[in-house]
Amino acid sequence: MQNLRRDLLAKGGLGVAHTPGAPVYPVNILQFGEGNFLRAFVDWQIDVANGQGLFQGGVVVAQPLAQGMAGAINGQDGVYTVLMRGIEGGREVENRRAVSCVQRCLNPYEQWDELLVLAADPGLRFVISNTTEAGIADAQEAYVPGKCPDNFPAKVTALLAARFAKLGGGKATGLVFLPCELIEANGTNLKRIVLGHARRWGLAEDFIAWVEQDNYFLDTLVDRIVPGYPAGEAKDLCASWGYQDNLIVAAEPFHVWVVQGPKALAEEFPLHKAGINIVWTDDLKPYRTRKVRILNGAHTACSLAAYRAGLDTVKSMIDDATLSAFLKKVMFDEIVPFVPLPEEERQSYAHTIWERFSNPYIRHELISIALNSVSKWTVRCLPTVKDYAAARGTAPAGLSFSLAALLWFYKGQRQGAEYVGQREAGSYPIKDDAQVIAILSAAWAAAQPGQAAALVPVLLADTRLWGQDLTVVPGLAEQTAKALTAIEAKGIKAALADLA
Repeated sequence: MQNLRRDLLAKGGLGVAHTPGAPVYPVNILQFGEGNFLRAFVDWQIDVANGQGLFQGGVVVAQPLAQGMAGAINGQDGVYTVLMRGIEGGREVENRRAVSCVQRCLNPYEQWDELLVLAADPGLRFVISNTTEAGIADAQEAYVPGKCPDNFPAKVTALLAARFAKLGGGKATGLVFLPCELIEANGTNLKRIVLGHARRWGLAEDFIAWVEQDNYFLDTLVDRIVPGYPAGEAKDLCASWGYQDNLIVAAEPFHVWVVQGPKALAEEFPLHKAGINIVWTDDLKPYRTRKVRILNGAHTACSLAAYRAGLDTVKSMIDDATLSAFLKKVMFDEIVPFVPLPEEERQSYAHTIWERFSNPYIRHELISIALNSVSKWTVRCLPTVKDYAAARGTAPAGLSFSLAALLWFYKGQRQGAEYVGQREAGSYPIKDDAQVIAILSAAWAAAQPGQAAALVPVLLADTRLWGQDLTVVPGLAEQTAKALTAIEAKGIKAALADLA
């Protein structure tokens, strides 16, 4: 069985959607990040547009870290399969595409000179990134000419300096940055940090003015669940396809990319014309609110309760009658009515989310969703709680229960350097900010058996946890204490019966 490479794909006959001829386009896109998400999200979108003759996107990928996938990607000429499986309109769907827009992958720690040459190429126009949420951070890093910086914004600053030195300023040499890191105002923050590096490094004022005025740093929001390499079935998949692919990426069919920026740029990056769900808007906030409150909020509200009840995945939560009913109540009765969008739009999105949660091909672990749940609940659920209470005079019962389940999930014991909880299936790791763990572990260590509810007013008033005093939210402390009492006495599932 032959390995998937550009020449094999160009021959055709593989029974997979692809860009005819698998051409090598001139590079106009630099991408920081070679992981599963960008390859199954952005690169797949570019390749679809290429395949329809609407775009000629040639991508060079730079791995953000010294250790990465450059060798594996170059070993297949940048070509790989995106396998999309899921539920759409109540039906299971499956399709696959061989993506060939990636021309090569560089390791900047070994090929920094090549990256500097690319940065100064007049044909380069777009820079896309996903360096994880921690990537867009302001690290105090010195500028050493000829050496690859460690920090991602520092890399960007150095590459822009090389471009400016070679091509000069003006709109014609500016770049369009489309960061996909899951932080609010990702483009705005990247620009702020790049300008900070430039000033600290003593770079010229005309360079700084060019960065500020002639480059676009756009805020974006991305959404697609990408489980990644399907290790358990890769061998059988390749055998059925008739070619070997060591870079398969599994993803759900659903995707949306919201970009806050000038509509004129959409004509330069015309993915929307290829049927790609990319939205160019003047205001990203409603889309972010929709995703954070409905998708992420429902995840966080229900995953800890489901996990402590003995379930392991989002799909198992959907399949469980008790937890599914709880999730539906929280989503449709408590969250959706307070998303600031037209009713039809928020209902449609919520039903799409329900289908995505039901996807039998995605194993989304509840314990991974549980990471850093205190800050997640504060960002994802608390705004809905406050809106609901303001409109109806008291906090919502389901989201109050979710807060009680969160506190119950954080009931654990120190085991060396770890903080560990216990459920019937065994122990589990509790991972959060060190201060959060310290506060909650101390509270549970001092709690008397059968008196868990006594912790609620103290913990909800602790501004170190939530950034504010939650006891001022009408009904929240009372309902959370009631739910925690029921959980302690009966367990999660029996306690949920009190919400019916």
